[in-house]
This record gives sequence, structure tokens and C-alpha cells, in this order.
Amino acid sequence: MRKIVFAVLIVAAVVMTGMTLSLNQKLGQSKADFATLQAEEQATSARYAAAIDEVASIQESLREIDLGEQGTQALQTELAQEQNLSQDRGEATMARITEIKAGVERANNRIKDLEEKLKASDVHVAGLEKLIKGLRKSVADKEAEIVVLTARVGELQTQVAGLETEVAVGRETIKQKDETIQEQTANLESSRQRLGTIYYVVGTKKDLSRAGLVESKGGLLGLGRTLRPTGNTVGGQFTSLDTDRATFIPIDAKKAKVVSAQPADSYVLEPNGEQLALRILDPDAFRAVKYVIIVKD
Repeated sequence: MRKIVFAVLIVAAVVMTGMTLSLNQKLGQSKADFATLQAEEQATSARYAAAIDEVASIQESLREIDLGEQGTQALQTELAQEQNLSQDRGEATMARITEIKAGVERANNRIKDLEEKLKASDVHVAGLEKLIKGLRKSVADKEAEIVVLTARVGELQTQVAGLETEVAVGRETIKQKDETIQEQTANLESSRQRLGTIYYVVGTKKDLSRAGLVESKGGLLGLGRTLRPTGNTVGGQFTSLDTDRATFIPIDAKKAKVVSAQPADSYVLEPNGEQLALRILDPDAFRAVKYVIIVKD
């Protein structure tokens, strides 16, 4: 009987030992599984934290696009107030829009990279996906702003081109009018000078006769002859005088007379120191006869 009981105890001990070993193995596996899960959780948390940081960084970069002088909002305000956009101003504005567009493109690429990383790591968090969706909306808004700004600059540049054409046409018109006015003024001055200028010569009877400018006519046997202009003006050394500018002809003699046909009341011979001078009293009447011949003694 004792042998049977002893045998049973031995069997029970073996069974208990086996069960203990099995439990120990299961416990070790559970600890390993727990450590693995804990490591995976830590890795997931790290990836989530990195994703949150990246989202925050992208959000900041998008906000910076609208800050300061380089921002799209500033450009919209400036363009709304801009009436005339010069070529330099238009080029500068387009350069700024290009910078903004590049910034938006960089943000868009960063969002794509973040989505690919999250997809590869199999991280699915509703809040994080909502943040990424918000980023995409911000990028879309910026892209829409760029389209509006580009169109606005294009409109202004077209207006400027039209204005520059109008200005060029206006300048050409003004230039032509100025040239016409100058030509007309020159023509008027030429006409005035032509009408207002007389030609005079002062000389002795002998000199003027030799020049063929005067001759003696009438009388009898050389008596009572009158000295008259021949009508020839080619051989004389006439001096021009603009009677609108001057009305004084000096005569280097104490006695002289006008033999040309100027009206007697249109001029006067008056003393000029120890000599004489002819002063024109009525320029219009005096210059009715263009050539003035003065004979001095």
C-alpha cells in the first residue's frame, strides 16, 4: 500500500514539476510580449510626437507666408491700393508672388512626406488626420490667393501697358504739336521780318549814280532836274533794318534828303550830334516802300 501511495506521490510531483515549468515558460513569453508591446507603444508615441511637431512646423511656415512685407495679405492690400503699376514695381511684385508660391509648394511637399511616413508606420489617429486635413486646406487657400494675386498683377500690368501706350501717343502728339507750333512761329517770324524789314543806303549823289541807284531827270538844259531812284537795287550796298525792332538810321553828314518814295510824314530827319539821323515815325507807312535811298551832301 505504501508503495502505491509513494508511486502516486512521485507521479504527482512529476506532474507538478511539468506544470511549473510550463507556467514559467508562459510567464517568460508574456513578459517578452509585454516588452515588445511596450516598445511598439513607445515607438508609436515617438512617431506621433514627431508627426505633431512636423504639423506645428508646417503650420508655422504657412503662417509666416502671410506675415510682414513678404506676405500675401500685404500684397493684396498693396495691389488693392495700387492705381498704376510701373514695370519695376510689377516685376518686384511678381518676384514676391513667386517666393510665396515656392513657400506654399514646400509646405505641400512636407505634408505629402508626413502622410507617407504615417502610412508606412501604420499610425492612425483621428486628431492627427484632422490636423493634416487642416494643413491641406491652408495650402489650398494659399494657392487660391496666389492665383488671385497673379491675375491682379496681370491686370495691372495690362493697364500700365495701355497707359504707357497712351502716354507715348500723347507725347508724340505733343511733340508734333510743338514742332508745328515752332514751324508756324518760325513762319510767322519770317513773315513778320519780311514785312517789317526795309533796306537803306546812304551815299553821295555821285556814288549812288555810279551804283545805278539814282538818276537826274526832267529840267531844261541841265536846270531844274530832279534826282530820282532808277528802280535798280542790285548794285547798291543796302543795309537791312527791322522796323519792328529799330526806327533809327544814322547819317554821317550834316545835310541829306530821302529820294525814295517813302511818305514824307512817315519819317523825320533830325540832328544826331554834329550829323543827322532819320527817325521813322510811322513804320507801317514807311516800309510800304522797301528800299530807302538817302542822298547826303
